[in-house]
Amino acid sequence: MYENLTILAAFVFLYSIVAGRLERTPINGALVFTAFGLAFGPIAIGLLDLDVDTEGLRTLAELTLALVLFTDASNANLGVLKSSIRIPRRLLLVGLPLTILLGFGAGVLVFDDLGLLEIAILATMLAPTDAALGKAVVTAESVPSNIREGLNVESGLNDGICVPILFVFLALVAGSNAQDSTGALALHLLAEEIGIGVAVGVGLTLAAAWLLKACGGRGWITETWRQLPVVALAMACFALAQALGGSGFIAAFAGGLLFGWLAKSQKHALLLAAEGTGDTLALLTWVVFGAAVVGQAIGGFSWAVVVYALLSLTLIRMLPVFLALIGTGVRNDEKLFMGWFGPRGLASIVFIVIVLGENLPGAQTLASTVVCTVVLSIIGHGLSANPLVAALAGRKTRTD
Repeated sequence: MYENLTILAAFVFLYSIVAGRLERTPINGALVFTAFGLAFGPIAIGLLDLDVDTEGLRTLAELTLALVLFTDASNANLGVLKSSIRIPRRLLLVGLPLTILLGFGAGVLVFDDLGLLEIAILATMLAPTDAALGKAVVTAESVPSNIREGLNVESGLNDGICVPILFVFLALVAGSNAQDSTGALALHLLAEEIGIGVAVGVGLTLAAAWLLKACGGRGWITETWRQLPVVALAMACFALAQALGGSGFIAAFAGGLLFGWLAKSQKHALLLAAEGTGDTLALLTWVVFGAAVVGQAIGGFSWAVVVYALLSLTLIRMLPVFLALIGTGVRNDEKLFMGWFGPRGLASIVFIVIVLGENLPGAQTLASTVVCTVVLSIIGHGLSANPLVAALAGRKTRTD
């Protein structure tokens, strides 16, 4: 344990002092963290022996994603979002279903060893995008604000929307709820996940914001403790919504949006520690992913797995986005840009951990495909973020 702690602490220290420099290169944090975990894990050097079970990885990934969603939503520009709401609305209501349908069709053609419901589960697991991996794009001022806010809201909500869809397919595989129609079951789960999630996120955030204002006005909050309430609020939104049967991810995102609006000028100071905590949790999640997951999954990579992973990151994502944005005024190059920047990460990892607990016949193929897609996404989106952001900004300047 102490050897692992020494290695992780040294890595966190070294990365933190050069993070600003690395952010200006094509190498993103997730790529560095995963590569470090893979290199120091059992498959390579073997110095990092992280004995993390699936439940531990799921908890770590869920908490990381919840905190990232809360802070990203808090930093959203609601004025811009209000004027360009049709972009995320199209992406979620048109693009997301088309992505799942196209992913299902591609899976039928590529995989011979998976059942139809297993392919539907795979398509659903790889449909949501990752706000953390797309951070370089959604925070770049050179990217048009409507694109940034659109991608941010999409990544904040699509994982929560996919949760009930995933549970519907899992229920059908298990043969439960056979007396209910698939449509009725999906609508019930979707309404429950979203309704409870939004209610918890809004309710807790309103109460927390009032308490922060009241106690802050009386001088009861010291500088030492000022940074912790936001971290606790984000975790509470996620955990309570999950406990009540709703989507903790939607609760975290809804709570973050409201908190950012209520805090206004003070939100930067209040969010500082939460953003740092989120970055640290993300670092640990990707190190564990590289050390304990990638090494084991590489042996299951086949031509079908790699082909589907490549299709998932390109055609399966980009075509639905392009079609969904027709008539929105978004240029074709911007549609392609938004289609490409649909990175897969924490949400897909959480989903595959859930699915592995169901003991499906094709579990190994599903796990290998999700891991392969996430690894290729870390590499592809990490290396292409800064160059493509610069290219889009340059094209916008020329057209203006």
